[in-house]
Amino acid sequence: MIGCGLAAAFFLSFGGLSEVVERWIAQEEYSHGFLIPLVSLYILWEKRLTIAVEYRSGSWWGVPVIIAALLIAFIGEISALYILVQYAFLLLLAGFAITALGKAARHTFIPIILLAFAIPLPYFLEAVLTARLQLLSSEIGVMFIQWMGIPVYLSGNVIDLGAYKLQVVEACSGLSYLFPLACLGFIAAYFYQAPVWKRAVLFVSTIPITILMNSFRIGVTGWLVDRWGISMAEGFLHDFEGWIIFIACAAILALEIEILERLTRRRGLLDVFGLNIQIPADELLAVAAQREPRRTLPVAMLLVVSLTFAAALGVQAFDKRMEAVPEDVYLAAFPDQIKDWNGTYGSLETRVMQVLQLTDYLMMNFEREAEPMINLYVAYYASQRKGVSPHSPRVCIPGGGWEIADIRRSQVEGIPINRVIIRRGLESQLVYYWFQERGEPIANEYLKKWKLLEDALAYNRTDGSLIRVVTPFHSSEPVEVAEQRLNEFVRAAYPELVRVLPGKGEL
Repeated sequence: MIGCGLAAAFFLSFGGLSEVVERWIAQEEYSHGFLIPLVSLYILWEKRLTIAVEYRSGSWWGVPVIIAALLIAFIGEISALYILVQYAFLLLLAGFAITALGKAARHTFIPIILLAFAIPLPYFLEAVLTARLQLLSSEIGVMFIQWMGIPVYLSGNVIDLGAYKLQVVEACSGLSYLFPLACLGFIAAYFYQAPVWKRAVLFVSTIPITILMNSFRIGVTGWLVDRWGISMAEGFLHDFEGWIIFIACAAILALEIEILERLTRRRGLLDVFGLNIQIPADELLAVAAQREPRRTLPVAMLLVVSLTFAAALGVQAFDKRMEAVPEDVYLAAFPDQIKDWNGTYGSLETRVMQVLQLTDYLMMNFEREAEPMINLYVAYYASQRKGVSPHSPRVCIPGGGWEIADIRRSQVEGIPINRVIIRRGLESQLVYYWFQERGEPIANEYLKKWKLLEDALAYNRTDGSLIRVVTPFHSSEPVEVAEQRLNEFVRAAYPELVRVLPGKGEL
């Protein structure tokens, strides 16, 4: 019965779990994810006798947990927010454990929680975290360089050493070490035979250890550049990355445990680590002979398995339902002249279009006399099911080597927008972007997902667009001038965008 439930859970969550595996393969910071299910299964196997001893009967409390998980999974599938599907899968596992094992299910919670470390962050949160870690690592790295007596100036993520300039890019943010080390810290805290406060200190310390170690790497790079030039630094960065810096962080974790024990109970490292002692088979039989007869809950298990299969079939049926797709959407009908701006058409590379999986797009550069150019980009998707949706500029901007210097919400003539200032070296640009979702402009990326769910249920529509407007500005030009330029353009161009993009309601 439990096997049928797990099969139904995998069937329901297949899209979200597939996305997890794809990111394990594509992103180095999540490559440890392949090992986590194995560790989780080992911990569960280690607890099997303890569970057998404590088991009395199943519990109906698993039913509401399963129902909540199914609702979350359904919302995630329909709104293409796979993070909900992935966490709903873990909740399903917990619900099945509670239904089948009752109070003994508590021994399965740590293995299930551990699986959460295998789930990648949403791209949006990952971009925000990367940007903050870049800035923090740069600041601490500069402190290391100054401590070594080297004159240095920090501008954003650019470290100016005079003759050389170093840019702390995404790969140097420390994110690729943070997730694996946090996972290792959680596993170490589980096996660490010590009070809860020591385990908590060990786990939480993985964050500052990662940041400080990465900043030290940046500081040493700056010192090498100052002494022997950029070629020596490139060799150091190549050698001192990946598993080497991760192993160094793990060694610091081990040293931390040693210090904690020397300051308190004076136990050695080998004494505080160990696998939980398993219950001998003869003791298991003795306890089993004295306990009450097992009382199973076949009705509860049958109910949760049936609900999960029904939800999986329901999602499949919803996905196969003929979607209402707008017809006659031609972005090429957008005019090449907006007021006194003259536009020229651009194009995306084939490989970029394959990655974006868009239905249609518009890329134009608009110019008018004595002013910097304005770039307009519109990405249109006739369907946003199964995770195919516009890529957030918050993710794409850092990927192009740009640094997000400032981001805030604003409005232009009642149109909600995200206003972003980006920099790369001495270049600066002002970016406006928002999502045009079935005739409604939306700036908030999570509100966009909610509206996607509403319209998928109400109108059977999931079409939508990303609209991005960009203009460069010089350091000598106040950003307010660039802002005024974009505001004027958006006011003039928006009616034309509404004309060529699908509107509200039923088709």
